[in-house]
Amino acid sequence: MSHCQMIMVSSGFFRLCQRLPSLSTLSNESRLRWRYSGNLTTNGYFRAYSSSRCVSTAPCLHVVDLTEREKRALDRLYDGLVKGHRAALAESITLVETQHPRKKELAQVLLQRVLAYRQKQERANGNQPVAFRIGLSGPPGAGKSSFIEVLGKMLTGQHHKVSVLAVDPSSCTTGGSLMGDKTRMTELSRDMQAFIRPSPTLGTLGGVTRTTNEAIVLCEGAGYDVVLVETVGVGQSEFAVADMVDMFVLLIPPAGGDELQGIKRGIIEMADLVVVTKSDGDLVVPARRIQAEYTSALKLMRKKSRCWKPKVVRVSSQTGEGVADLWNTMLAFKSVGLNSGELLTRRRNQQKVWMWNLIQENALRHFQEHPSVAALLLQLEERVTRGEISPGLAADLLLKAFTSTS
Repeated sequence: MSHCQMIMVSSGFFRLCQRLPSLSTLSNESRLRWRYSGNLTTNGYFRAYSSSRCVSTAPCLHVVDLTEREKRALDRLYDGLVKGHRAALAESITLVETQHPRKKELAQVLLQRVLAYRQKQERANGNQPVAFRIGLSGPPGAGKSSFIEVLGKMLTGQHHKVSVLAVDPSSCTTGGSLMGDKTRMTELSRDMQAFIRPSPTLGTLGGVTRTTNEAIVLCEGAGYDVVLVETVGVGQSEFAVADMVDMFVLLIPPAGGDELQGIKRGIIEMADLVVVTKSDGDLVVPARRIQAEYTSALKLMRKKSRCWKPKVVRVSSQTGEGVADLWNTMLAFKSVGLNSGELLTRRRNQQKVWMWNLIQENALRHFQEHPSVAALLLQLEERVTRGEISPGLAADLLLKAFTSTS
């Protein structure tokens, strides 16, 4: 009998084990034996686990006291997901987006199983990624939804499976979000080889949800080999989406400004490909001018990659002109990235960046909910607004209260 590692964890986190078998197939004797102190509501606890099913090859997560209903639900979602059922994928994304503490734990168990399945696929694919992640961003009115529909329909016609994660900003006043992208993509939304999931930001800085990375993993587990992440250009969104995709594409309308404006926009440095949209009819001449000016602007930018020179192309979603050539350019970028190793290096770095983003987010939440901080917060806020103390001093006092009682 092999023994898995004993790790001290806090509420909401799990212990890393060596392998996650199908939850509903294990008997009470062979499933697991727990020795624990505390429960899911305590701040700290540890568990020891041993099982004859535990091996030392693949990491996994276990959660304590899974009910039969939870085991059946997770098995149903996992089985439907790996079979490519869109309903199971939609339900799984809803699970990872939830704020319910228990469901967030179940979502992590599901994600670990999908990650293990995806790693198995990648090994069978020669340790190459099974999906191509493409981030699309641009200002409102750039024609992102129309472009995605035309590109998506072309790819499904070539027997690709395409998933679209469309993120809409939430209102700072009401918290609502229109999420009209699926309505715009009428043809693609009816395509059985495509999956469109609109999601609100719910106040997350950067125009992407905190669970977008997890949704990408679930889409890849469901067999979608092209994952498009679309977000509106709101300043930080381009940087956020660039940290979770293989290729970042910036879409600009023909009236996107002159060459100097292109140089001033630091976001151009993040783009692997710049696409001038709406290049048809009376806008062909302005589109060509913008293409030439942004091509000139890119020459003055610091190179993001050692092996790839960003390009500026024109497309028309209305006529379809340039879309096929654009996809060939994307495939060329993927091939260059795989051959040089930059694509895999980028993915590894992105995972580390996203881990620290989540740590910062959770650390801030724990800080705000700390009893000592909550006791002083309103009083110090009022003193700051009245000008009695500086914001820096108030921050130092709150941090001192947090660290002295943690």
